[in-house]
Amino acid sequence: MPKYNKIFSLSMLATAILLSACQPRESEPQKVNSPETVQVETEVVQLQGETEKLNLDIPNCDGKNCPEITIERLNSNQAFIDEFIDQQILSRLAGVLNADAIAPVKATASSTAEESSAAASEAVAKPQLSARQKLEKQAQPYMQTFLNLDKELKALSANHSISLMIKPKILNPAEPLATVVLNSTHYLGGAHGSTAQNYYNFDLDSNTLVKLDDIVLPQQKAQLEAKAHEAFKAWVIDSQLATDVAEYEQAWKFQLTDNFFLTKQGLALQYAEYEIGPYVVGLPRLTIPYRDLDGILKPEYLPAIEQSPASEAKAATK
Repeated sequence: MPKYNKIFSLSMLATAILLSACQPRESEPQKVNSPETVQVETEVVQLQGETEKLNLDIPNCDGKNCPEITIERLNSNQAFIDEFIDQQILSRLAGVLNADAIAPVKATASSTAEESSAAASEAVAKPQLSARQKLEKQAQPYMQTFLNLDKELKALSANHSISLMIKPKILNPAEPLATVVLNSTHYLGGAHGSTAQNYYNFDLDSNTLVKLDDIVLPQQKAQLEAKAHEAFKAWVIDSQLATDVAEYEQAWKFQLTDNFFLTKQGLALQYAEYEIGPYVVGLPRLTIPYRDLDGILKPEYLPAIEQSPASEAKAATK
């Protein structure tokens, strides 16, 4: 009997081993990957847009000496900039076309009646005007002054063709400052025409206009003026305007302008005609390199200086 018990025990052990061998193996535990750190890049706000031409009420003209006028406005993704530039366009028109100096056209009875009728219609229903339409309406009195001037010149047998152009342009769309330049040229008779360039700089984060004083460190305006004066002296000599700068300044004295913009090379100071030189020099521009502005301009308006690797630095000193 013990013999059979032993055989039975061995059989049960063999069966248990076989059964355990048939059981599926547990899958190996999967490695749990730690969550990856996602870096979210801050979106940089940029000034984007195009210019749009104003539809001005100018009569048709087929002659050779027809008056020419073109005014464009900025239509961008920054409404506060568009509104500001619109006001600068009106200021430019007021500066160029002095309405008081031109005799107004006498109003006739029919024109007075038409104006009264139009005013009554506006009082009943005032449609919402677009930004372009608003500027067109505000610019129209200056257009009448422009046309009146053309009539006066032709009455004097002048063969000149008067012209006026105003157009903004996005110069720099983003950091450190968004910049818009307002270009204008006009010829209203006389020996020659006139050209102007005005630069306007904006902080898109705070929606504000940035002036020259805003980018200069406290108590450093005098240092900036000294740097600009040095650039002025070099410009006078390089342009062969004079050999003695002190003598030149008796007629064209240096002054620091607020008309500026930032370039890749440095701070550009834009001057108007006759501001620091005769008409022949056009629109003088002085550029102060960034290397001369360290400690004068606020750091956020200076370009980041890339550090060279130590090996490159050592190689450069050999």
